[in-house]
Amino acid sequence: MTNIGLLSDTHNSLPKQVYTFFKDCDIVLCAGDIGSTDVLDELRNFKETIAVYGNIDGYDITCQLKRIETFFIEKTKITLTHIGGYPNHYEKGIKEILIKEKPNIFISGHSHILKVIYDKELDLLHLNPGACGNYGFHKQRTLIRFSIDEKTPKNLEILEF
Repeated sequence: MTNIGLLSDTHNSLPKQVYTFFKDCDIVLCAGDIGSTDVLDELRNFKETIAVYGNIDGYDITCQLKRIETFFIEKTKITLTHIGGYPNHYEKGIKEILIKEKPNIFISGHSHILKVIYDKELDLLHLNPGACGNYGFHKQRTLIRFSIDEKTPKNLEILEF
């Protein structure tokens, strides 16, 4: 079983709650809008990190990261991006990528709104961890942690602060 921490939209600020909520996680996934290489380095020094860049990230981050990453954790295929939308409201071109890649889990950020939605049509779980940084219209900052056991996501927990 692999324990995963999921965050997005740090906007140049990594809150201390990341360290406590993700302390038992094996890996951290970041869905973009990191804001600075300092935050990216901090995440990488804390835990193994897979991240994508977001629309506010400058060249210092976009030269290190991809816009979309597709990878496996155990036997679960995951597609991670920043601007992706959600079931029945995917951003232009995303649904075609999901049809081609056939991930079990699709993760995006950008909206600053936490979402956990099962897409029956594409047979995938969509996760948006909301935003954990200080910048944006959100009133609650949020983080998600969950586990993957082979092909099964389990134990999904949300932290609001």
